[in-house]
Amino acid sequence: MVTKRTTQLFLLLVFCFTIGKSQITVPPSGGNQKSVVTQYIGSLATVSVIYNSPDVTAPNGQDRKGKIWGQLVPYGMAPNGFGSAKEIPWRAGANENTIIKLSHDVTIQGKALKAGKYGVHIIPKAEGAWTLIFNKNTSAWGSYYYDAADDALRVEVTPEESGYTEWLTYDFVDRQPTSCVLALKWENLAIPFKIELSDAKQLYVDNIRDELKSSTGFQYQSWVSAVNYCVANDVNLEEALVWADKAISAPFIGQENFATLSAKAAVLNKLNRGDEAIATMNKAVRHATATSFQIHGFGRQLITLGQKEKALEIFQLNAERFGEAWPTHVGLARGYSAVGQYDKALKHAKLAHAQAPDKLNKDSLSQMMEQLKANKDVN
Repeated sequence: MVTKRTTQLFLLLVFCFTIGKSQITVPPSGGNQKSVVTQYIGSLATVSVIYNSPDVTAPNGQDRKGKIWGQLVPYGMAPNGFGSAKEIPWRAGANENTIIKLSHDVTIQGKALKAGKYGVHIIPKAEGAWTLIFNKNTSAWGSYYYDAADDALRVEVTPEESGYTEWLTYDFVDRQPTSCVLALKWENLAIPFKIELSDAKQLYVDNIRDELKSSTGFQYQSWVSAVNYCVANDVNLEEALVWADKAISAPFIGQENFATLSAKAAVLNKLNRGDEAIATMNKAVRHATATSFQIHGFGRQLITLGQKEKALEIFQLNAERFGEAWPTHVGLARGYSAVGQYDKALKHAKLAHAQAPDKLNKDSLSQMMEQLKANKDVN
């Protein structure tokens, strides 16, 4: 028979076990509150830092200005009287490991680091570069159990003087389409380091390829955008040509128009298939969807390529289709000037000047007219 005393003892043991295993959530002691900061690199990759943020002023109100670096945060590897490591780096924050999460492969200070999450540690120095450590152990408390055998990467970083920062803060101080600079700031120092995508172009090409398999791929505009990305970044050009043909003629989605034809022409040009590129652009500018500005742009490209007579032909085509619309007279002025017919060029430059929609264009045409007059006089 279970006695009343036995029951009481059992309940007491259960209660003690529960107290030992459970903790309620209360505010953190002192000022070391947890912080998270996340930054996109471009549109796809992310960098996140999870850290505990101490302040310069101690929890008891003591002002520690001038006592952070080299004192509260010792220089070099510090002796460790608690965990398994004999000497330890600084935990780059307070309390648990500072953790950095990388969504994609990157380089840090030019050295490769795989996507994943890492514990961050730093070896500060009184002079010279500091050592920034990315360690595979992310679950430790501080650096007490730090093991160099788990290091994934070590890089050298140079601390810089910075405006005063009361709370230890991780801040993305530079943000570019394929890279960013992350800086730890505290008191009067910043420790910046550059994070760059390992192969940003391939990352976007792979993502584009996947997106084109989804509902996004059921509109020709998506294929045109994919082609234009490859052309602009000089990447994946052979496949881009396949995508261009899909934009023009794929069942249900393909459309032959100026956008699709000119996209194909751009790829052909990048692939050094110049004759095919020009033939495709000739077709594009004669398509019903071509605008006056688009035809004008092709004419200017031809002048740049040295095909002056062909450029004049395109400018004349533009005038035939769009009459007095801006910028047909500008194109004719450029076209006739390119082939040395300065009288005709000056005539159309004057007509264009009268139509100019803004001061910038008027000033540009005024300069053109002065030059045409000079050329006319010489010839």
